[in-house]
Amino acid sequence: MSKITRRNILRVGLAWLSFPGAFILNPGCMPDQDKKASNEEGSPHDPLKVFDKSTDKGNAMKIQYLEFVTPDVDAACALYSQMYGVAFGKADRNLGGARTANLAGGGMMGIRAPLRDTEKPVVRPYVLVEDIHASVEAATEAGAEIAMTPTEIEGYGQFVIVIQDGIESGLWQL
Repeated sequence: MSKITRRNILRVGLAWLSFPGAFILNPGCMPDQDKKASNEEGSPHDPLKVFDKSTDKGNAMKIQYLEFVTPDVDAACALYSQMYGVAFGKADRNLGGARTANLAGGGMMGIRAPLRDTEKPVVRPYVLVEDIHASVEAATEAGAEIAMTPTEIEGYGQFVIVIQDGIESGLWQL
């Protein structure tokens, strides 16, 4: 079992701050701040103004799958079970052997061991998208590296892993 250290606690804390909704903990990064300050709608052609396409559709980003890769799956499951009062299921081979728990809104949290020797511990949110191929194209145009191309997971949908400036995130389509 892993020893709980200040370094591990800091890693978990920093990882959680990277998720959408973390602005609650950091009021200086409110998503509507620029719109409210300028009292004008943003435009996709003006890089200094915020433009949020999701508000036009009446929806917002939704984390479909929150993946934790760690060498000590049992310790991580015990930690998150105690912190959040959730129960993790048995390893799911379709999700790389991840043990999963339900997230509010229908998504899942999965904790798994690295799948290869070179895979490092990471917390990776997968955001639900309507068109994974269009989202991959947009990510590529924005300069992201596509680390894993669209891949089907039987019974779950498709996923993609993108890396931008060393930060890994994912896309998920049902």
